[in-house]
Amino acid sequence: MSMIRVENLTFAYPSSYDNIFENVNFQIDTDWKLGFVGRNGRGKTTFLNLLLGKYEYHGKIQASVQFDYFPYPVNNKNRLTTDILSEVCPLAEEWELLRELSYLEVRDDVLWRPFFTLSNGEQTKVLLAALFLNDGHFLLIDEPTNHLDMKARETVSAYLKRKKGFILVSHDRCFLDGCVDHILSINRSNIEVQSGNFSTWFTNFQRQQEFELAQNVKLKKSIDNMQKAAKRTSVWSDRIEASKYGNGPVDRGYIGHKSAKMMKRSKAIEVRQQRAIEEKSGLLKNLETVEDLKIAPLLYFSDTLVTFSDVVPIFDGKNVCQPISFTVKQGERIALDGKNGSGKTSLLKLLVGQQIEHRGTVAIGSGMILSYVPQDTSMLNGSLSEFAEANRIDESLFKAILRKMDFSRIQFEKKMQDFSAGQKKKVLIAKSLCEQAHLYVWDEPLNYIDIYSRMQIENLIREFSPTMIFVEHDLAFRNAIATQNIRLTVG
Repeated sequence: MSMIRVENLTFAYPSSYDNIFENVNFQIDTDWKLGFVGRNGRGKTTFLNLLLGKYEYHGKIQASVQFDYFPYPVNNKNRLTTDILSEVCPLAEEWELLRELSYLEVRDDVLWRPFFTLSNGEQTKVLLAALFLNDGHFLLIDEPTNHLDMKARETVSAYLKRKKGFILVSHDRCFLDGCVDHILSINRSNIEVQSGNFSTWFTNFQRQQEFELAQNVKLKKSIDNMQKAAKRTSVWSDRIEASKYGNGPVDRGYIGHKSAKMMKRSKAIEVRQQRAIEEKSGLLKNLETVEDLKIAPLLYFSDTLVTFSDVVPIFDGKNVCQPISFTVKQGERIALDGKNGSGKTSLLKLLVGQQIEHRGTVAIGSGMILSYVPQDTSMLNGSLSEFAEANRIDESLFKAILRKMDFSRIQFEKKMQDFSAGQKKKVLIAKSLCEQAHLYVWDEPLNYIDIYSRMQIENLIREFSPTMIFVEHDLAFRNAIATQNIRLTVG
């Protein structure tokens, strides 16, 4: 057991005017399983890169362990998987690798296949297995769930629960709850460490914010009352003092004593007021405000919007899944479920009119308007204004939605290719929310998106009940909004 200590850490990118971290202090035990949470753009990946020594910074980071990073960069994916893993963990024996792969429900034969032939989920699992075989290293795991289906997420979460000594960046609440024992949270003004899983941390964080809001209201009222009392006392003191010099005989000693007493009282109120102001200034620094989003779905003239009849996507001449038949009716929110590679994305692409080889028919209602959020964000470049104009959406509404999703105004001045992965995904969701549609087609919309925004989108969908068909592996989100699950079986 050893400690990782962060002292007075301050960092800003050379091209930025604002510090991402400013005088940050905390320490963590290298045996802990830490979930790392925070809103998009707060600096989670940046902090991991600071631990890895990639950037210069002010302050101190003291650690007696070597850091490894996931995702591990694989340069030549044509090599055999066993050769790549030997590079990742050179001291591990083959039997140790096979043991770890069995925990992750990965077949032994993947070791002797070229790495590129492994699915994204298999690649994630074998690299994690190899990295955990580096004894004495501390693992920095950056969003491993984005290529994992729901079953794989459960498997990897259970695997991580067996391990110790890692920081895990993830926005999947169920995934975090299954494997971490501490939470490292990037807040608005600091970084904090707390014992427990995500649900425990979130409950405590909400209670703290509720307490601070109540205390803020109480102190504001108290300060207002003290300001009024101080003003009254000051006026009375001035009047009494002035009465010493009026016409006729007066007891100037008594009046002076009374005036001094009033001034003393005024000073005491001023001191109490200043203390209350200082206490109030320490509140609400980490308050997370989540504004309500809105959407304007269109009502279709028919109860049935789409019908899938014995549809089978085909890839390289082979059926991707078993024939699937179902309908999408007004007000339904259908979640497509199944392993990676079972054809979920292909069905959505067929629905939005992309050319995918298939059998069966997809019947779409006449005149129906769809809004599509794809998985891929690589097409995003240029400014937000240019994007709004190209997609014929109201720029003011578009940017107002992004503001509600925690975009700062300075973000509007940047090029989209410089956004974080989560911010890019928010751009696509904001575009969809600007569009009036009969059917919203969303393909893994929550990849990289922070937990607060996930909850914000859940609340939106529950309130406005748009008709949707979507793919999403976040179990908490799916349970909250899906009215029906359609299971796809690999062909």
